[in-house]
Amino acid sequence: MKIAKISGIGHYVPELKVSNNDLSKLMDTNDEWIYSRTGIRNRYIAVSETSYEMAGFAALRALEKAGLDPIDVDLIIVATFSGEYATPSMACLVQKAIGAVKAMSFDLNAACSGFVYGIDVADQFIKTGKYKNALVIGSEKLSQILDWEDRSTCVLFGDGAGAVVLEAGDDVGIIDSVNYAIGEAYECLYAKNVGNKTPFYEEQNEHKLMMNGQDVFQFACKKVPEILYEVMEKNQVNQEDVDYFVLHQANVRIVTKIAKRMKISIDKFYVNMEAYGNTSAASIPIALSEMSEKNMLIGKKVLIAGFGAGLTYGCSLIQF
Repeated sequence: MKIAKISGIGHYVPELKVSNNDLSKLMDTNDEWIYSRTGIRNRYIAVSETSYEMAGFAALRALEKAGLDPIDVDLIIVATFSGEYATPSMACLVQKAIGAVKAMSFDLNAACSGFVYGIDVADQFIKTGKYKNALVIGSEKLSQILDWEDRSTCVLFGDGAGAVVLEAGDDVGIIDSVNYAIGEAYECLYAKNVGNKTPFYEEQNEHKLMMNGQDVFQFACKKVPEILYEVMEKNQVNQEDVDYFVLHQANVRIVTKIAKRMKISIDKFYVNMEAYGNTSAASIPIALSEMSEKNMLIGKKVLIAGFGAGLTYGCSLIQF
């Protein structure tokens, strides 16, 4: 059986950088209030870029790192919940943008866990021999679904995309993944689709993200350690054997609490939400891309973990 290995990683963020001080000119907030509660100082907002364009840019960078031509891509999975179209999928738009004309293409919506879900799905296609390679992309343009009058949520999020190329290999790669959902708790975090009034009912849906921050915090701090322990125990890996933990970049307090609960040095947790904010499905691949650019991944064992709306959560153990 082949092993799916990560052969290329890339990311893209929009040109417009928005600081906490910039937001303080639009609403009643300030840098100290935001940073002390979240660890976020900046985020990037897509003004001219679409979510699928950002996904395409990230994909091309990952393909270049992998030395793979778009024409040879077998599968494209885009993890997102903030695309501009209900249909076609963002993956189809990415396929067109990069010229991957032979690739099976579809989207996957697991919110902030989407990239980890996507890794698991693509891994199965490669392990079974169905495909030789896959592009897994997390891309979000959250700025277009936020309530910019709700300072408790809009200050948290940013736009961007990250992508990895998975290729069939014989030695190192994706060791194992686990993914779960708690649908009964979905009201903690959701965004309704845009809707119009009809002759039959008057309800007007709004495509705005709604979140109960405290419930999400408690969910993440409880469930993420559980799945990290599950994957380590299942694969006979000790905490000391893991070089880095790369969690969804939602809030520095969540990462700190998880590290403390698991009695792991915070130095093993890669954190970059200060620069990007919460980019949902894009946060983990953006972090991995940064780590790759800093030569932090070669020969390392890494656990990635996502958590978000659904509620969904999951993790993957990867040997680079």
